[in-house]
Amino acid sequence: MESPVSQLRRHEQFHSAFLDEDRDVLVWLPPGYDRSTEVQRPFDAGSADVRYPVLYMHDGQNLFEPETAFKKGEHWRVGETATALIEAGRIDPPIIVGIYNTGEMRIDEYTPTTDKKLGGGHADDYGRMIIEELKPLVDRTYRTRIDRESTGIAGSSLGGLVSLHLAFHHPAVFSKVAALSPSVWWDRKAILKTIREARSKPQSRVWVDMGTAEGRRGLDDARLLKAALVGLGFADGVDLRYAEYEGATHSEHAWSARVGPMLEFLFPAS
Repeated sequence: MESPVSQLRRHEQFHSAFLDEDRDVLVWLPPGYDRSTEVQRPFDAGSADVRYPVLYMHDGQNLFEPETAFKKGEHWRVGETATALIEAGRIDPPIIVGIYNTGEMRIDEYTPTTDKKLGGGHADDYGRMIIEELKPLVDRTYRTRIDRESTGIAGSSLGGLVSLHLAFHHPAVFSKVAALSPSVWWDRKAILKTIREARSKPQSRVWVDMGTAEGRRGLDDARLLKAALVGLGFADGVDLRYAEYEGATHSEHAWSARVGPMLEFLFPAS
């Protein structure tokens, strides 16, 4: 019997009432999604009553397809990595949604506050697009688990920043967040103020990492972020995973190597 395969579906020119630019959205479906029931191996969860957790990821053109990556040929290999982990029984199979960025508008959409020099500040509108428009479409179209415990958000650099911002402002929607090499520096480290002033600790799982070759400021900021999360009540190794990767740069290649451990932390096999 042939092993089941994953699928990548494209929703072209997704339109939002909250944002100026349309964008493509990719939906990765795990191996076995369309299979019906006879085989019981862990990665054959394809019966009509099986539903899946969902991870929303930013910079979607960098995640699955080498020809669309920011540096052509250097994508995150999210599909290949997730498939290997599912077949090994190491993660709960997720649906992964890759939201394309819109080039020049990326900095505007991925930043929660306005920087005097760089502008930005429309992350809340971007979040409304995900929560009020995209998530309902995904939940209508695919067999998802719609609860917060099954919904995550992840990204790198400014994508890590917006993931943290949305997770802390919408804890009723997202319970899993991954911030790879997050841009903590944005607007005088405004994200640290958000976390330090949070009224209560959300019941979430948080992944934060940084490469040691990303500069002293990046490492210092990541450590401040970890300290803020611990101060709020997160425990490293329990509901927080903080990692520094020796020699890793600020690049798609470096982030691709962290997809596996990130998925294992956010979606541990049940």
